[in-house]
Amino acid sequence: MEHILATISSAVTAFFSFPAYVILPAFMFVLALAARMALKEALLSTVRIAAGFAGVFIVFSYFVAQIGPAIQSMIDLRGLNYPVVDVGWPPLAAITWSSYLAPIAVVAVMAMNLALLLTGLTKTLYVDLWNYWHFALLGALIQAVTASPVLALAATLTIALYNIKATEWTAPYVKRETGLDGIAVSPISVAGFLPYAAALNRLFDAIPGLNRLRWDPSRSAASPHTGTPEGPKLLREPMVIGALVGAFLSILAGYDARKTLETVVNVAAVMFLLPRCGELIGQGMGAVSKAFKELMERKFPRMSGLSIAMDTGILMTNQSVVATGLILIPVSVLLAFVLPGNRLIPLGDLPNLMSIMSVITLVMGGNVIRSVLAGIPVVASFMLIASRMAPLFTDLAAASGMELATGGKSITAFTDGGNQIRFWLFQAYQGNWIALAIIPVALFLLWFAWREQKAVAAKLGDR
Repeated sequence: MEHILATISSAVTAFFSFPAYVILPAFMFVLALAARMALKEALLSTVRIAAGFAGVFIVFSYFVAQIGPAIQSMIDLRGLNYPVVDVGWPPLAAITWSSYLAPIAVVAVMAMNLALLLTGLTKTLYVDLWNYWHFALLGALIQAVTASPVLALAATLTIALYNIKATEWTAPYVKRETGLDGIAVSPISVAGFLPYAAALNRLFDAIPGLNRLRWDPSRSAASPHTGTPEGPKLLREPMVIGALVGAFLSILAGYDARKTLETVVNVAAVMFLLPRCGELIGQGMGAVSKAFKELMERKFPRMSGLSIAMDTGILMTNQSVVATGLILIPVSVLLAFVLPGNRLIPLGDLPNLMSIMSVITLVMGGNVIRSVLAGIPVVASFMLIASRMAPLFTDLAAASGMELATGGKSITAFTDGGNQIRFWLFQAYQGNWIALAIIPVALFLLWFAWREQKAVAAKLGDR
């Protein structure tokens, strides 16, 4: 039995060793053919999706190459020495796929998604295979601390169920803010914030003064579905926002004039390129989603309103999403210097804020002011949780055979290692009474999020 599990685990690890921009388009090509798209259209849509996602990865890598030295310069300039290194999400994914439970978790989540679809308990097809590792990571962590595969699998299915429903409820917001129908946003690190965002947005509505502040660069003539432009004219242009953030980071890093100008231009270029990559993904996904929805609704009328779960690359067309994440990057670095209990400087996972904050920004109606305010508690708790989880991540990474060239420091991941939903369930499945006491609050927030997305869907004319 152990040999069989090891073989399956090796096969799954080999499959997921391909980058997301290879795995996801390949799956979408199969889905396009299943939806009876013409071969030419299926190929064209697949190439657009692949090129768009590859572009997002390339631009993110370039962005890391620009801000990484700037942040390191800030640390060196101030003589700081933090005991935990933010190495980003790859080591966490490696920990996940090294667990023998990973292939079981993937199959179990797929089966659960199918069962929920067939019983009408969800309208979301979770095709974002790459991000299944987010679910399996919780199982690997529970297995490590409890040695109970039953608890580990139960935890994996719990977080997957939560995320499938939260993902489903993002679809009305995606349609409202981007005009894309039948698309939902998938990762737990993104969709998991939907209840928090829905409740906080309602709170902002009730605060005098704040409820009238609005800056939404996504509302432009180029995007007629979002309405009229809002906010200062100059700040409606993403490249200007990128240039300002680049200048701010350069000042903090103590750069000279030449290096500052280079950073300003490079970060502005990132803000220009990301939406273009997102447009390609949107064109490809829109065609596949439409064909698949029409086929399923024709064959199974009860499945009307079906949505396909996708990674956040498709939202990089939304200027408010990109602007919110970009603004929170220097905010996070400054917060790291003063936050009590923090043991890291965000670096490896820092660019992910553009992805992480996307659903929050959509729920806030593209209002960057509200989104940034909502993001501050998020990034603060990321740091505290990621700091606390660092010893376990370091031990598991070493046990999986990874070489940690961090000079004896612990490793973590700023966003994925500090994910609040995963940490809450990690504590709850160990019997932590505080985590268990939060369950009624979580259920209320879920109900509230469900009610809010129903209202948005009704306004859009959806059922």
